[in-house]
Amino acid sequence: MDKFLLQQQVLARLAEDLLQVEQAARAAHETATHEENIAENKYDTLGLEAAYLATGQARRAEAIHQAMTHWRQFRPRPYDTSKGIQLGALVCLVDADDRQQQLFLGPDGGSMQLVNGAQLVQVISGEAPLGRALLGKCEGDEVSIQVASIRQQFEVLWVR
Repeated sequence: MDKFLLQQQVLARLAEDLLQVEQAARAAHETATHEENIAENKYDTLGLEAAYLATGQARRAEAIHQAMTHWRQFRPRPYDTSKGIQLGALVCLVDADDRQQQLFLGPDGGSMQLVNGAQLVQVISGEAPLGRALLGKCEGDEVSIQVASIRQQFEVLWVR
């Protein structure tokens, strides 16, 4: 599995997300500044609500810009058994029910699924609970995380 290809897919997805957020921000700004939405009394808040929405969308766009910058600068390295799992690792986990999942640890803007051939690859950051639990682990190691009241356990099947 080509990590460079996965990185390019992440950047393409982030670019799509950015386009959508920028369009939503423009629409919210237009609504906020439209002359028909000038408040006529203290209960007329459509313009104010649209302004808050536009501000939130602008912040989201900035976060996506930062994620894109981090992913462009990111250079995944080959797996080094002496360091264990690091950012850039492609990891296959197996749970107690023998379900496998593949993860690509990235610098930022994770939580997206990519399709690579017939495989789904979940992108997570090193800051995610599972990402933090994986850092430094090696093939064959056990990893467990607590999600709400449920403890999830995995074995690291392979790392690339």
